[in-house]
Amino acid sequence: MNRREFLDLLMRSSAAFSMAGVGLSASAKTWSNSASSLYDVPVFGSARLLHITDTHAQLNPIYFREPNVNLGFGTTYGRWPHKVGKSLLSELSDASAIQAHALTYLNFEEAASRFGKVGGFAHLKTLIDQLRASVPDGRSLLLDGGDTWQGSGTAYWTRGQDMVEATNKLGVDIMTGHWEFTYLEDEILANVEKFNGTFVAQNTYASDEALFDGVPVYDDMTGHVFKPYDIKTMGEHRVAVIGQAFPYTPIANPKRFIPNWTFGIRENDLADLVDEIRANEEVDAVILLSHNGMDVDLKLASQVSGIDVILGGHTHDGVPVPVEVKNSGGVTLVTNAGSNGKFVGVLDLDLGKGRVKDYRYRLLPVFSELLTPDPEMVSFIDAVRAPYLDILNEELAVADSLLYRRGNFNGTFDQVICDALRTQLDAQISLSPGFRWGTTVLPGETITMDRVMDQTCMTYPETYAREMSGENLKAILEDVADNLFNSDPYYQQGGDMVRCGGLNYVIEPQGQFGARITDMTLDNGEKIEAGKNYKVAGWATVGSQSPGAPIWDVVADYLRDAKTVKVDKINTPVLKGVKADNPGIESYLGKFA
Repeated sequence: MNRREFLDLLMRSSAAFSMAGVGLSASAKTWSNSASSLYDVPVFGSARLLHITDTHAQLNPIYFREPNVNLGFGTTYGRWPHKVGKSLLSELSDASAIQAHALTYLNFEEAASRFGKVGGFAHLKTLIDQLRASVPDGRSLLLDGGDTWQGSGTAYWTRGQDMVEATNKLGVDIMTGHWEFTYLEDEILANVEKFNGTFVAQNTYASDEALFDGVPVYDDMTGHVFKPYDIKTMGEHRVAVIGQAFPYTPIANPKRFIPNWTFGIRENDLADLVDEIRANEEVDAVILLSHNGMDVDLKLASQVSGIDVILGGHTHDGVPVPVEVKNSGGVTLVTNAGSNGKFVGVLDLDLGKGRVKDYRYRLLPVFSELLTPDPEMVSFIDAVRAPYLDILNEELAVADSLLYRRGNFNGTFDQVICDALRTQLDAQISLSPGFRWGTTVLPGETITMDRVMDQTCMTYPETYAREMSGENLKAILEDVADNLFNSDPYYQQGGDMVRCGGLNYVIEPQGQFGARITDMTLDNGEKIEAGKNYKVAGWATVGSQSPGAPIWDVVADYLRDAKTVKVDKINTPVLKGVKADNPGIESYLGKFA
C-alpha cells in the first residue's frame, strides 16, 4: 500500500459507532478531526459508564503502535479482536484519518508525526471530566480494568503508589487487577486501602491454609480477599459491577509475591453470584469489569447468563464495535478498550426495571494535542517524576528504526532487548517474554531511560545466562504457543509468543500441543539438536528469582555502546498453516510455509 492509497483508505474508513440497541445493527456517523466533534458524545439513556484499562502506569502522553498480527482461528477467525489494519478498517465506514490511525498500525510513522501522541493522565482527566459533566450528577461511573499500577519507572520505584494517587485524582470509582498483584501482598492491600474507589475481584480467594492463619481478607466466611462486587445508585437505577481479576495470575506471574491467594476463571462462582445479585439486590444492570482477555470474555458471555455488559481488558485490544453475544438468558455486550490510556470506552445505557433497554457505545481515542491537559494533574505528574528525572531523562541512543512491541510473534523493541541480552551476556540465544505492554519510539527519536523502563519495568526484572538443551528450548516455545493458540479460550493466558534472539523456527498455530514448533535453527543455519546444550540469556523468571542484573541495566548498557539503533533482522518465525489473507495478519515480516 502506497501513501496515496493509505490516505484514501483512511478518509473512507470509520471508527465511530452509535449502536441502535441489543440485537440491532450498527449505524455509522462521520467524525471530523476536530476535538469538538471527536469528543462530543450526545447524552443518551439513564447511565454513562466510562471504561479505561491496561494504562500500564503511563502518566504522560506516548506513542503506541497497534499490532499487524493478531491471529484468530476456528471460531475466532475474522472475529473481533482478530482484525488488523485494512481488514479492521473494512468493517467500518466513513471514518476520519485520526481514528483510523488510532485503531491500526497502517503507515504508523507518518500518521504519528501528523497526529501526535496519545494518552496521558492530564489529558484523560480533561476528557473524562467533560464526559461526566455532560450527564446529570451521579449518573456516571469511571471503571478501571486493571494493569494500572505497573509499567513505568515511577510505578516501580513507588510500588504503584503514584498510580493509586493518579487514579484517585482521575476519579476512578471501581477497579480490578492483574499486574497490581506483582507487588507483595501487604503492598497491594496498602494500595487498595489508599484507593478512593472500590477494588473488586469475585475470583480472588485466600487459600484454606491462609484463612486458618488469619491473613487479611474482605470476607472471612467466603474467603474473598477483595469485595466481589459493588452496587452503585445512578439516578433512579441501581447498577452492579462485579470484578474479574486476571485468572492466571499465579501462573503467568510469580506466585511467590502472593502465596496466600488463589485465582481462576471461576465460571460457576460467577454464575451463582450473578443469580444472587439479580435475586436480592434489585439492580437494573449487571456489569462485569473483567481482566480475562477478550477471547475469554466472549466465551464467558456465551456460558453465563444475566450479565448485561462485560467491560474487558488484558489483551490490549482497541475494539470499536461492541460484540453482542447470545446466551441462554439473552444477550451480553462485550467490549475492550485498548491500552496505555489511548482510549476511553463510553457506554451509555438506557435502563428499565431490571433490564437494559438500549445502549450507545463509542471508543474514543485520546489524542493529547486535541485535549488541554488538566493543570492539577500536570502538577501531580511533575511532582511524582521530579525525584527520578536524572535517571529517566538519560539519553542512551538514537532510534534509526521504528521501535515497537505488539503482535503475536515479535516487535522491533523486543528484538533490541533480545540483541542486548545476547551481546551483554555473551549468549547464543536470548528469550524475552511476549508482554503486550511497552511504548513506541519513532525513528530519529532519542531512546531515553524512560522509554527503556516502559519496556522492562516490573518487579522481577532479573536476568540470567545458563545452559539449556534444545529439547528444553522446544518445550518452552511449545508451552507458550499453546497458551496463545489453544482452541479453548479458557486455556489462553493472553500474552504473545516468547521473543527470540539468535533462534529461528517454524510454527503451526493450529497444530497439536507439542507439535507446533519445528525446524529450530540458530542464525547461522545450524540446526538445534534436542540433546545439545546452548547458552541462553533471558529475564523475568516466574518460578524463582534469577541472579543477574535487572534487564533495564542490560539494555541501557547495550544502547550506550550502540549509540544508534537500527533493527535489520528480526527473529520472526515461519508460519505454517496460516493463510496470508487471514484478517488478523498484514505486512508480516516473516515467511509462510
